[in-house]
Amino acid sequence: MEEQKKRIMLTGDRPTGRLHIGHYVGSLRRRVELQNSNAFDECYIMIADTQALTDNSGNVQKVRDNVIEVALDYLAAGLDPNKVTIFVQSRVPELFELTCYYLDLVTLSRLERNPTVKSELQMRQFGESIPAGFLCYPVSQAADITAFDANIVPVGEDQAPMIEQCNEIVHKFNSLYGETLTHANIMLPENEASRRLPGTDGKAKMSKSLGNCIYLSDDEKTVTNQVMSMFTDPTHLRVEDPGHTENNPVFIYLSAFATDEHFKKFLPQYENLDALKAHYERGGLGDVIVKRFLAQVLNDVLTPIRERRKQYEADIPGVYKMLEEGSLKAQAKAHETVMRVRRALGVNYFEDRKLIEKQSKAFKKKLAEEEARKAYLAKKNK
Repeated sequence: MEEQKKRIMLTGDRPTGRLHIGHYVGSLRRRVELQNSNAFDECYIMIADTQALTDNSGNVQKVRDNVIEVALDYLAAGLDPNKVTIFVQSRVPELFELTCYYLDLVTLSRLERNPTVKSELQMRQFGESIPAGFLCYPVSQAADITAFDANIVPVGEDQAPMIEQCNEIVHKFNSLYGETLTHANIMLPENEASRRLPGTDGKAKMSKSLGNCIYLSDDEKTVTNQVMSMFTDPTHLRVEDPGHTENNPVFIYLSAFATDEHFKKFLPQYENLDALKAHYERGGLGDVIVKRFLAQVLNDVLTPIRERRKQYEADIPGVYKMLEEGSLKAQAKAHETVMRVRRALGVNYFEDRKLIEKQSKAFKKKLAEEEARKAYLAKKNK
């Protein structure tokens, strides 16, 4: 294929629940910035319902119900359907065809070595009953990315092994069948604290399945209660005790969300986060003050998101229409890639007029030769 000229972005989320602030700082906030930067020729945001079914086949209603929840969170966070194409994975059948082709290029042992897959399998405790679809979802992700010629994929750092495996598939396909697919580049959050926001319970990752989330749609009271119950530094037992800010969930959240403007607005006695950290580390600053400030910061960030969500909730048919239009647009783009892949594989039988004409001539020649042979034998036996 010709050298990639366009800058194309693709990313997405599984519809297994509402999106939380970990999604927001890990990828969603950046998506909004990127869509408004005019730095991309095309932007695709996918609601990965097919992927969600790989470990929810017994609870399809969960996935079905959360497609609209994720769409509402996207719109509420500021994604604009006029600037990005928001679509539903299952409504683009070309993705399944690409997945099928790519499965022939990946070994079972390579899938089992994927660090993200290994971590997810351990968390879900499938045991010996691992759904094949779940084990193979890195291949499905490769199909999602390559279908749109995406060369930029904004995701959290836990998805880095998926991008690596996608590029392995791209390299192998191109090596076997010629330059056809586009390599992808991961785009991580610029803020280190945003790359993997811990749960409110202090566990390594905020996760819907662990119930340690603050959701984008949570009301002000819920957010405040969640923050005030958060884990901090277990050694900071008294106000006068020196505290640790490193690996302290409250300060990690502040690093991801708090700006100098927030300090001016809610905690003017400190110039910035560095000043607040310094006081906490030398002692004399209680957790309650820090948590209360974090709650104010989060609610300040989430208030406009909540307000936009309410507006979209009032027109659910309109949101579904947006998803349908986006899915049709995405399908048209993916179809172009599938046709290119079919040509590379040689399975474009009906579109390849040269193949049909060549084989037609060959069979006509064969028939003519057969007729000539029969005529010769008949004449010889007279």
